[in-house]
Amino acid sequence: MRPDWDQYFLKMAAVVATRSTCERKQVGCVLTKDNRILSTGYGGSIKGQAHCTEVGCEIDPATGGCIRTVHAETNAIAQAARNGVSTEGATAYVTLSPCYNCFKMLVNSGVVRIIYSEEYRIMPRHDLAGDCGVLMQWIKLQ
Repeated sequence: MRPDWDQYFLKMAAVVATRSTCERKQVGCVLTKDNRILSTGYGGSIKGQAHCTEVGCEIDPATGGCIRTVHAETNAIAQAARNGVSTEGATAYVTLSPCYNCFKMLVNSGVVRIIYSEEYRIMPRHDLAGDCGVLMQWIKLQ
């Protein structure tokens, strides 16, 4: 059966996540507009630095998160910026709902829809997304 666009891009985000080098959680992000891919990103270390798969995670005791990893959403936005691609009016397909920092970056980069297939333990409120003019929606990956 042919997948709808949301399932199609969520499945792509899941494939992108397989490139992630964070051992704690593999996350992928696909930014699209008009059903065309603008950029992709996955969780990994800062360019030129060792990856978690090589040296282990560096855990922030305050948050419990890995500070070595650049999140998938941030990497997708950075890739678009490096290639001169506008993300104004884009949709973000993410395998995990964004953390607050990634949510803010997505909103400020012009993303108007955030579609995710799994909920993160701490996630932005849907009412905040609505106040920002962004549709945030959980869709189960099929």
